[in-house]
Amino acid sequence: MHRATELADKPAIIDGPTGRTYTYGQLQALIDKFAAGLVARGFKKGDVLGIYMPNVPEYAIAFLGTAAIGGINTTINSLYSPKEVAFQLNDSGAKFLLTIPQFMEGASTAAAESGVEEMFVLGEADGATPFSALLDNDGSFPAVAIDPAEDLVALPYSSGTTGLSKGVMLTHENLIANMVLTASQGHAGENDVFLGLLPFFHIYGMVLILNMGLYHGGTMVTMPRFELEQFLQIAQQYKLTYLSLVPPLVLALAKSPLVDEYDLSNVRMIGSGAAPLGKELEEAVARRLGCEIYQGYGLTEVSGASHVNPPDPNSMKSGSVGPGIANCLSRVVDVESGEDLGPNEQGEIWIKGPFLMKGYLNNAEATADSIDAEGWFHSGDIGYADDEGYFYIVDRLKELIKYKAYQVAPAELEALLLTHPAIADAAVIPSPDEEAGEVPKAFVVLKGEITPQEIMDWVAGQVAFHKKIRLLEIVDEIPKSSSGKILRRVLVDRERQSLQSGAQ
Repeated sequence: MHRATELADKPAIIDGPTGRTYTYGQLQALIDKFAAGLVARGFKKGDVLGIYMPNVPEYAIAFLGTAAIGGINTTINSLYSPKEVAFQLNDSGAKFLLTIPQFMEGASTAAAESGVEEMFVLGEADGATPFSALLDNDGSFPAVAIDPAEDLVALPYSSGTTGLSKGVMLTHENLIANMVLTASQGHAGENDVFLGLLPFFHIYGMVLILNMGLYHGGTMVTMPRFELEQFLQIAQQYKLTYLSLVPPLVLALAKSPLVDEYDLSNVRMIGSGAAPLGKELEEAVARRLGCEIYQGYGLTEVSGASHVNPPDPNSMKSGSVGPGIANCLSRVVDVESGEDLGPNEQGEIWIKGPFLMKGYLNNAEATADSIDAEGWFHSGDIGYADDEGYFYIVDRLKELIKYKAYQVAPAELEALLLTHPAIADAAVIPSPDEEAGEVPKAFVVLKGEITPQEIMDWVAGQVAFHKKIRLLEIVDEIPKSSSGKILRRVLVDRERQSLQSGAQ
């Protein structure tokens, strides 16, 4: 933290529900102690710490303490099942795991199925070393030589453009470049009080909220989970000025009658990302709260944001994700020919910049599929740029489902469905949903007696909450190409037509 000494007495991070506070001086001291505690237990440069926690102030201590000694943070979705946690721990090669008492049952199961050597817990729980034990030292540790361009600092997991979850290798340079370049847009500053609600395990929360809020020298107020009334109460109590949100939360602010019961007059700016936000909704929440709102666009693979609307109200464009940030090169390319397209022509968005990942961990094939020989990242998102270079996202070439900004890979759910003895074939697609953005919908061919609800309940028992199948349709066959590939686009078009005819 480059301003820890200057801002030593200023609150850096506050636990919203309890008011527990660390100043910048306290936070820096604890980061040093955490780093020293890891070193004392044999953790060294290149080792991996799994962080399996909701948004609490100690997330910053663990993440930055690990970074200080050249360690790698693999941030784990707090909604994951033990099976999913175990996969990430094994795939990343995590040495230690940090969690909270409420997650201990699942964390212990996952750790036992992995190579984790020691588990730490915030507080106390059987089978884990207390977090406080890591801080019981003078904060001294040997200096570590770090090559910012080569050494990893974060290993979040993303489904990428297709397929199952993959470790995204992000260097110190990647994260710092994205944070500094995005911050240079000028949306926020040290006088802001930030909302730390969106999960820190996700690239949006990790880089553009937690680390960028501290980089600005502002005050971060964390929330471990979303509950609308508590969120409004915290916004009022702490006089939040800057809200980083996703479209479902913007929708709640625009439509819920509860909003009128709280004083949100200090909110001056809302940033929305992770999924497209309609122009009408954008304008509705701005009118209701009397604040500015802007959209941005990014991906885990680019360490956060690549496109952001400028903060000047006269330069913002509703419905757009803005132009590329500084040092970001963008192209719109014809999906079939690979030729560059002109203004207002739709194609796949390609991105290049100092924030682009090194690649997917232990997966050269997936890396080569997404980053070409010239270093362009093929985003898998379809959009266009207008005459002034403002980008608009209109669809996805990739097959991911975005449920409340969480990624859901259809292939993962399809593979699970096919293990059920009553199911002969299956396909999963995104179905539009006003609150969630999209929900997973399954099309299933049966070979035994079972109801749609029974199938959905069976899946729900084995996956994280956001991966649950919310809609299911029994069909006679799944459309496929001659090579056997599921033609999801056929099902997606059919679903959209069905919804449109039903709304008329």
